[in-house]
Formats: sequence, C-alpha cells, structure tokens
Amino acid sequence: MRVMTKPHLSNGYSVEKETIDMYCAMQNLNRAAMNYAADLIRTGMYLSEIKELCENYLQKNGADSFWYWDVGAFIFSGDETAISVSGKDYEVADKKIQENDIITIDLSPQKNNIWGDYARTLVLEDGVICHKTDSIKNDEWRNGLHMEEYLHRTLIDVAAPDMTFEDLYYYMNELIVEKGFLNMDFLGNLGHSIVKNKNDRIYIEKGNHEKLSDVKMFTFEPHISIPNSKYGYKREDIYYFGNGKLIRL
Repeated sequence: MRVMTKPHLSNGYSVEKETIDMYCAMQNLNRAAMNYAADLIRTGMYLSEIKELCENYLQKNGADSFWYWDVGAFIFSGDETAISVSGKDYEVADKKIQENDIITIDLSPQKNNIWGDYARTLVLEDGVICHKTDSIKNDEWRNGLHMEEYLHRTLIDVAAPDMTFEDLYYYMNELIVEKGFLNMDFLGNLGHSIVKNKNDRIYIEKGNHEKLSDVKMFTFEPHISIPNSKYGYKREDIYYFGNGKLIRL
C-alpha cells in the first residue's frame, strides 16, 4: 500500500459554524429517519413501502425536497445490495423483505439547497433488525458491516487537508482489496464533494488532484462486497476539516 507523506498546513476551506450547523441538522434528520425506518421494517414489507415511509418522514421533519434525481430514499435488499446504479436509472424493486435479509437505505434530502447524504446497510435476522453489528449471526453480513466501520475509522486516521482526492482513492481501494473486498461502485469512486448543484460534484476518484480541503465538505461512501457474493454493504457520512482534523458531521 502506498505511503502517505506528512501533510503541511493547507489554505483550503474554513467552514463557518453556521454552515456546519445547517448541514449537521440535515444529517441528524437522516439519522432520525434511518432509526424510524429500522423500527418499522418488518418481514413482508415491500421495498416501496420503506421508500415511502422514509421520504414522508424526511419531508415532514424538515426536508423541502430531494437533491439526487428527486429521490429521497434509495432502497435495495438481498442480491440487489451488490448492484450499483446511477440515481437517474433507479427504480424501486417489486420485492418484499424476507425474515433474514440485508437492506441498504441511502437518503438524500435537502432544505434550502443544504444537502443531507447518508446511507446504512441494515440486517434483519429472524424478522428483527440487528441494531449492533456484533449481534449479527450471519458471518458474511457481520464481516461486511465491520469492514465498513473499519474503512470509516481509517479515513479519520489517514485523511489530511493536503491529501488529494486521488490519493485517498488509491489508499482506500488498495485497503479494500488487501482486506479481501471489492469496490462495487459503478464508477469506481468512493464519495464526492458537497455542493449546491449535483452536477458540480467532484469525486474521490483517479485523476482528481484537488485537495480534500479544497472543498467545504465531502462524503465517504464505500460500496463493497466480497468476491463471488450476491450481497453488498454501504455506509455513508459527510466529513469536513476542523483545525486540520477530519470530523464527521
């Protein structure tokens, strides 16, 4: 794995507290919506029902619209969790939740052009959502969620203001492969900048030589699987630099 050079001070964005508070409010809304959905998901529910209850919750509790192709909640289950598609091509599958199932929920509300961007993969065993990763009995599912948590912890450890998006792309993709996983994103990237217009995003991808601190905030959202598996895992949060340290909203 490539070695990171020691960073020096960056002249990138300094995010104002008011801005942080607005984005934090949207992420808190996402966390509340995810908890709300997790409490209501039951065996036999259609994915469309989960999509509707998430979007209704977001709109009733602060969102005025959805920034990513006008979809507030992307829902995948079972063997669809390993599939990566653009939001413009997304259609909720005509599927029901099984007694033992894996479900990815990806939320994208906004209010006054302030985005929220948040995803989690949930596990249902014996008809009950597993709220703690360690309690998941299925080894593959438990290991997949542990890997997502590990990647986000590693991001906090290695990200520096002068690191480029490309540097982070290579570092994390090499780590994913080293640990026996695959990057399932349809474009191969691992996240994007937070902006006002979705077409202005830049990505954690090969060839992007902008520094992480050249943007106000960015997402980290590895979509991973293991070879020859039909299941995928996703965890997405928004990050920004404060006093040279990476902070999760």
